[in-house]
Amino acid sequence: MAQVIRVKPTHDGTYTVYRGTLALICGLTRLQAERYEASLTRQQRTNMTAAGA
Repeated sequence: MAQVIRVKPTHDGTYTVYRGTLALICGLTRLQAERYEASLTRQQRTNMTAAGA
């Protein structure tokens, strides 16, 4: 089962991207964080599709 990917704001006004409880990258703008989240989600779906084939 895939872990949840999410974006959370930090106290300094930047954003951090998490997979489950693991912080993957921090210090991003909101747009950068959302794009990174979207790319990880696409990659996760591709991997799940390939594993099922």
